[in-house]
Amino acid sequence: MIEAGRISAIWRYPVKSMAGERVAVADIGVLGLHADRTWAVRDVEHDVTTGAKKLPGLLWCTARYTAPPSPDAGPGNAPEVVVGFPDGTEMSSSDPGVHQALSAYLDTDVQLRPLPPLDARHQYRTPLATKADLRTIFGLDDDEPLPDLSMFPVRKLAEISRFATPVGSYVDAYPVHLLTRQTLRTMTALAPDSDFDERRFRPTILLDSPSTADHPEWEWCGGVLHGPHADIAPMIPTIRCVMPSHEQHELKRDRDITRVIAAHSRRCLGVYGTVARPGRIAEGDVLCLDPPNRSATATGDSRAAKVKRAVLRAVAAGIPKGG
Repeated sequence: MIEAGRISAIWRYPVKSMAGERVAVADIGVLGLHADRTWAVRDVEHDVTTGAKKLPGLLWCTARYTAPPSPDAGPGNAPEVVVGFPDGTEMSSSDPGVHQALSAYLDTDVQLRPLPPLDARHQYRTPLATKADLRTIFGLDDDEPLPDLSMFPVRKLAEISRFATPVGSYVDAYPVHLLTRQTLRTMTALAPDSDFDERRFRPTILLDSPSTADHPEWEWCGGVLHGPHADIAPMIPTIRCVMPSHEQHELKRDRDITRVIAAHSRRCLGVYGTVARPGRIAEGDVLCLDPPNRSATATGDSRAAKVKRAVLRAVAAGIPKGG
């Protein structure tokens, strides 16, 4: 094994799409970081979980737990959270008025909802997105192609087409998002007038890597990162939506960020991952890479590619064109 990087920051987001908080130590399991995204905003009209892709004002809100989350915090048991508004007002999730306050602030009828139990699968479902929805999510003009989703495993593609978030979590696709400081420096060198602050990209774990690669984390996909007390399996590069370009506290709106990522890194930044061995992670932990066996997976990948292309064609054909 080789040293992949040292954990320099761990980020937890009590409410989906609201500002995160750094924690020095955290438990991590199959559903991700303990007590990460145990609350989210639900669009009442469309009856679906939503976030800053459609309601960017959420990025200006803060969220904090009123007490350290209990060990059993998670689906069906969300700890009390306090939401902070840009004007300094704070409201608890236990206050019935929080829904009206959020709706007024966002100019959309919403409710603050806790993470549903695992058996309430219907609460995680979403209507099939239209092509206009996808263009909005990814910040694309009408003449720009939709992003290439072929890197997603077939099972994950099926999941994200049916559910707003994976069952048991309010993350978008995978429970862990890894990002290196080297990647942020690479992008800053390409666009020195833009601020590639880590908060724009909402990582779970930020690492310092000894690698000289422009994007060290991409080389980890398919392998396993072994830590002192927990292991993480990087899966695929993270496809970026329009969110990083949105204005938020201390960070100005900058559409060049999205454009540079699209032009120079295939619209990807960081990598998604799963938890291979639950346990505890801490700032300063060194993660060592058990590299992917490229030759062993090549044959299986070629067979899976045909199936995946067929699935992608079917999904694309089924996406409505309207808004």
